[in-house]
Amino acid sequence: CTLYSVFMTNVFSRTSIVLWSYLFTSVLLLVTLPVLAAAITMLLFDRNFCSAFFDPLGGGDPILFQHMFWFFGHPEVYVLILPGFGIISHICLSISANFDAFGFYGLLFAMFSIVCLGSSVWGHHMFTVGLDVKTAVFFSSVTMIIGVPTGIKVFTWLYMLLNSSVNASDPVLWWVVSFIVLFTFGGVTGIVLSACVLDNILHDTWFVVAHFHYVMSLGSYISIIVMFIWWWPLITGLSLNKCLLQCQCIISNVGFNLCFFPMHYFGLCGLPRRVCIYEYSYNWINVVCTVGSFISAFS
Repeated sequence: CTLYSVFMTNVFSRTSIVLWSYLFTSVLLLVTLPVLAAAITMLLFDRNFCSAFFDPLGGGDPILFQHMFWFFGHPEVYVLILPGFGIISHICLSISANFDAFGFYGLLFAMFSIVCLGSSVWGHHMFTVGLDVKTAVFFSSVTMIIGVPTGIKVFTWLYMLLNSSVNASDPVLWWVVSFIVLFTFGGVTGIVLSACVLDNILHDTWFVVAHFHYVMSLGSYISIIVMFIWWWPLITGLSLNKCLLQCQCIISNVGFNLCFFPMHYFGLCGLPRRVCIYEYSYNWINVVCTVGSFISAFS
């Protein structure tokens, strides 16, 4: 109702990009949550009422549960990051000196494409379960195609920043650039994992952990920080200390990259995730990651 009341007045206003991102997020939740609820219900019936939806001894298929779970699980990633896209897009549109409509409509249709494609690529989490070749090729190809609308968003943001009149020392600009750089790096590693041949090698290694944190954790965290910096003065009328914000941005980026970047090396070496015992040769890199995590927490 809130979105409808706002859209009735300025549905294509430059300031409505955040609302569009919330709308797309709501649509994803409405589409995917019932499937998760059905999967949990079927699992409870298997465990408590002797049904066999996922039990192969009774004619069920355990892979069906993975399909149903990841049909929710992968769009959930976009549920968490789409509001961040909206916030970054809103800020870039607000500070840009470019007043043509290309920026707004490009960002809007890119988000719409991400929603549509992101709802149909859940199978790339399941390359190792024995999918047939045609299915694996489909999920791999569509996952790679998601890079196109994502690239449109990134280049549109950069174009707007280049045409902005914001002072280079503005902390908002620093955080927006940090978001773009870190998210783009995480997106590139996602393209690597989208290839089913490479994913069979890197699946369930630390490479996946690094990719996920660059895209999901850092993207969501930075978008929250940017939202706070952008709207806090408008809501409270109080300004934030620019020097402290700049220091926080620098320390956070150092900590983030020290913590998560070495994890790519772990994954390329074949170190599996969810293990507490590993070769001694990895110890110094793990220490670097630990130091980076403390720096991130301090920031």
